Amino acid sequence: MDKNEIRELIRIFDKSDITKLKIKEGDFSIELQKGFDGPVTYATAPVMQAPNVAPVAAPIAQVGGEASVNAAPVAVGLCMKSPMVGTFYRSPAPGSAPFAKVGDVIRKGQPIGIIEAMKIMNEIEAEFDCKVLDILVEDGQPVEYDMPIFAVEKV
Repeated sequence: MDKNEIRELIRIFDKSDITKLKIKEGDFSIELQKGFDGPVTYATAPVMQAPNVAPVAAPIAQVGGEASVNAAPVAVGLCMKSPMVGTFYRSPAPGSAPFAKVGDVIRKGQPIGIIEAMKIMNEIEAEFDCKVLDILVEDGQPVEYDMPIFAVEKV
């Protein structure tokens, strides 16, 4: 690829909804990615320091001859995840009632939201019978593939 082809590729990539692109042609390869998954550092950003707080040691318990740290139980729940990249909507139309609210019991196959991708509205259905514990994304928020959108509990 020459410089002009690369510039054109970058221009098209920039205008598209694609977030990653990798091309390999013979010995030449190029990889483009929008956004950044790693930590962001800025040379000009001020460094914020946490207030001085004395560390608190967790209680140690003997379990089977081994020392272990007692931690508060962590609630491990199920999540309904986004099946695609797009914009999440909680209701079928602006101003109408949402498909699901916290506390609702949803049946398998019942719509739980809509994801708009490439100007197409894709209705997202519940994969199993469940109770909605929390809605993890805002109405109109962009979502990524496999991003949790609802915290649920099977019923």
